[in-house]
Amino acid sequence: MRPLEEVDIEVSAPAALTAPSLDTLRALGARIDATPAGVSPAAPSGPARFAATGRRLGEVTAYTAWADVLPDADAADEATVQAATGMMHVHGRRDGAPRGLAVDYAATCASVLSVQGLLAGLLGRARGVSGAVELGTGADRAALLTLSQYLAAANAPEAEAVPSAPGGPPFTSSCGTAFELEALEPGPWARFWRALGAPEDAIRVGWRPFQFRYATACAPLPEPLHATARAVSWARVRQAAASSGAEVCAVYPLTGHPAARSGGPWTVTPRDEPVSAPIDHATPPAALPLAGLTVLEAGRRVQAPLAAHLLGLLGADVLRIEPPGGDPLRGMPPCCTDVSARWLALNRGKRALEIDIKSPAGQSELRELAAGASVFLHNWAPGKAERFGLDAERLASVNPGLVYAYTSGWADRPLPDAPMGTDFMVQARTGVGEAARPVDEPPAPSLMTLLDVLGGLLGAGAVLAGLLLRERAGRGVRVESSLLGAAELLTAPAVHRAAGGRAQRRPAGFRRPLPTADGWLAPSDAASRTAAAVFPTLRDLPTDQAVAALRARGLSATAVTTDLAALPADPRVGAALTRDTHGSLVVPSPWRFL
Repeated sequence: MRPLEEVDIEVSAPAALTAPSLDTLRALGARIDATPAGVSPAAPSGPARFAATGRRLGEVTAYTAWADVLPDADAADEATVQAATGMMHVHGRRDGAPRGLAVDYAATCASVLSVQGLLAGLLGRARGVSGAVELGTGADRAALLTLSQYLAAANAPEAEAVPSAPGGPPFTSSCGTAFELEALEPGPWARFWRALGAPEDAIRVGWRPFQFRYATACAPLPEPLHATARAVSWARVRQAAASSGAEVCAVYPLTGHPAARSGGPWTVTPRDEPVSAPIDHATPPAALPLAGLTVLEAGRRVQAPLAAHLLGLLGADVLRIEPPGGDPLRGMPPCCTDVSARWLALNRGKRALEIDIKSPAGQSELRELAAGASVFLHNWAPGKAERFGLDAERLASVNPGLVYAYTSGWADRPLPDAPMGTDFMVQARTGVGEAARPVDEPPAPSLMTLLDVLGGLLGAGAVLAGLLLRERAGRGVRVESSLLGAAELLTAPAVHRAAGGRAQRRPAGFRRPLPTADGWLAPSDAASRTAAAVFPTLRDLPTDQAVAALRARGLSATAVTTDLAALPADPRVGAALTRDTHGSLVVPSPWRFL
């Protein structure tokens, strides 16, 4: 009993846009026919194609291109998409210059979104609320979505709360161990550094940029903190963390990567008992496949709120549960008309209700809301749902047809010495910090929130798989996704390369932009060696002329976006960006229903 049983899916190349999701589709029960590279049929929005046909479900086709909003010449592959959308700029903030991610992040996100589109299309057909049979997405749309918080903040009328400047973790101990540090409150942060003998001024000044590194993708920390770490052993660092309430994690190599889950990055588990009453009230036909469904979201930070945001873009009515006084992140600077631009990027269009879930009355109120909902989604710390009586079994007693979704850090597979399940700690523990950088850069987790965002995408996909299974099987479903699953998906190509006897890490200089007279340009991966060879004759030219010169030689290249505030005026992508009623920047939906 799987969501895509008796569904046949034809998948055509390129592999970069399709391969990340093949195992997931198989795990969901689909029968896959993968067409060899180079024989993809013509498609309205790109060469990659997922065509699904299911019994009593009809046909749904998803097209995926590198360029769906960008011009084709500026989005020829992963490298140029990262460059044009600003991803190289955000990832490179820690280093003070744009850097390409050595993992295929935009393509992986686009592939996940393509599967989501298929699931949503099949669900809409099964529910009779959507007649959409074709949809399109692109790696450029996926990249803009992953950058939406950074874009919104850069285009807000207020300045950042902390300056954007190079720097940040990981730290290095005296024995050479690179490590990440996590402290969610100033108390553990201060106690940790005091235990190591750091200067008080450095501890005080360092907290704010460290706290905001999730938002700014950089952390210009005082040098005395790094010097303090370099002066002590790894054993003493661990002792300081244990005594202070902070957590540390060594930056693991890819060889220490955990074994990937054979069933893909999600778990989808139906309840044993079928639902006797109709699952959903009938709704009139609508344009979007989740129209008429209610999603209760009790999320924090990025992972669960982004998952619910995507479900809202597909037509669901999202009711966000916030603590008394409202989500404190609503006021996180920079703001647009007193609402955080970053918060709007994840929560725009949601309804909100304040409930004290720590109180019996609040728990009872949430159970009543769950009785009339289709989905309950949260990313609470492990054990919290059970402690409050809001776990899957308790909510199933009031709504047997509920899709209960948990987006976690480590899923049900805690690793040896697993730290707190936050983005940068999971990156460090799973080898993402090594995979994301070429061999001439020291392993270091990206300060761009790679796993929180990809984890949010996987969370939305898990919910869609659960809803489709519920529709087909007439049973409530429990689904779970995790940052660990996101890390496994992102590092899978490197692990596969190693299994085939090839180098896990990308070569020196991989996806490193080339400096021009007034900026930077990025050649495509296929053109990078030739471009580097001829570039000394072009480096004194302005960026647009250098790009034109490379293209005249038959080489793909584009300008690197290094100012997110200038992107709305960029002729490559500006027309796709809009503003909401608060004046905050809005990226386009990751899907187009054709």
